[in-house]
Order: sequence, then C-alpha cells, then structure tokens
Amino acid sequence: MGCTMRVIAGLGNPGSKYAGNRHNIGFMAVDAIHRRHGFSGWSKKFKAEIAEGEIGGERVLLIKPQTFMNLSGEAVGEAMRFYKLTPADITVLYDELDLPPGKVRVKVAGGHGGHNGIKSLDAHCGKDYRRVRLGIGHPGSKEQVHNHVLGDFAKADRTWLEPLLDTIADHADMLLRGEDSQFLNKIALATGGKVDETAPAEKPKPQKAAAGKSHIHQARNHAQPKALPATGPMADMLKKLFGGKTE
Repeated sequence: MGCTMRVIAGLGNPGSKYAGNRHNIGFMAVDAIHRRHGFSGWSKKFKAEIAEGEIGGERVLLIKPQTFMNLSGEAVGEAMRFYKLTPADITVLYDELDLPPGKVRVKVAGGHGGHNGIKSLDAHCGKDYRRVRLGIGHPGSKEQVHNHVLGDFAKADRTWLEPLLDTIADHADMLLRGEDSQFLNKIALATGGKVDETAPAEKPKPQKAAAGKSHIHQARNHAQPKALPATGPMADMLKKLFGGKTE
C-alpha cells in the first residue's frame, strides 16, 4: 500500500438548517462513504470536517468544507497542500442542476457550469481533479434555481436518493481507481437508469434476439462457466437483448 493520501470531498453548506438541501447532496454522499467504510470520527481541520480511513487498500481523507459553498476550495486546497497532493489525488462530489435527479456523470477537469463551489475549487486546487456530478434536476426557470438548490429533498426523492447514496458508498473504490464507466453502470442499475448511454435506444427485434442468444452463449460459456450474471453491465445487455429476461 502506498503512503500517498487520496481525498474525497463532498460539497455542501454547514449547519442543520442546510442538512437536507439538494445543494448538500455532496455532503450526503461523503457521509454515506464514511458510514460504509468504517472511517474515524469526524474532526475539524483545514476549515473542514475531516475523517481518515481506507478504501480498497488506499488511504483516504474525507472532507466536508465548513466554509459555506462559495469558499469550498479554501478547505480542499489547504488539505491538498498539507499532504503535498496533486489535483489528480482529489475526487469531488457535488450537485448538478443540468442532470435529471439520480443521474451521475464523472469527468476529470472541465468547466464549473456556474457552480460556485466548483469555481472556488478551480481557483484553489487547479482544474484537473475528478468531478462526480450528482443530478438534482432543474426547476425549469432561472428564478426558481435558488429555492430549488436550497430547498430540501422531497419524500418522493428517497426512491432514487437512497439507492444512489448507497451505491456511491459501496463502489467508492471504483472512483479511486478511475473505473468511471463501471461505477456509472452500478449507479444506473441501482437507480433504474439506462446503463450504457452509447447503446442504441431501440430494442432489438425478436429474431435478432434469438440469433444473439446463441452468439452470447457461445462467447460467454467459454470464459464464464458460471451462470450468467444477474447484475452488472453484462446482465443489462442481456436484458436489452431478451426483452428483460436474464435467463
């Protein structure tokens, strides 16, 4: 195990007043990782709440900046300099208005998209960190954005929010390894989304499904003598081929 430290930062606003806000989904995701992986208790350092632990054999520092969203980069930048890290060691989870609720996108670098927390991180840390954008949906007009992001999640949101947070916590190791497409597949399966965004939208016609079945079996039986997987990208592909059946 290397002695380097990896940072997973969740963005949000401090205090109970904001705890349930859509804008705080980054904090929620980091809290879920903290619970799942047996991290130390939270302590205060770098203008943030921090906790140390291990995920997939790597030392990880969880950070929840306590500076309010617009100054989030101050906290993450301090931790980065303290541990002599580069932006490549940092993963940031935050809310994204321009993605439907429960949709997730992962990329390294890029623009801030008007997100003040990300503007601050870009200024303090450079731009080449991994960004995990967690969709909260757009209210429809600019005038409603402020109330939307600073409003609490509705009860109905639990149907996708809880599986989303659980899946992020379960597969945080994939994020650290840069296995972004596999990570996104896990999210999509958990939240009922489409797994492969590049796949054709139409379902194959029944004749093709039958032809495809023997082809899949021939190709797979060699490498995988076990039963076909019930979950994961292969299972989803099979579901698409056979109209929802994996058997």
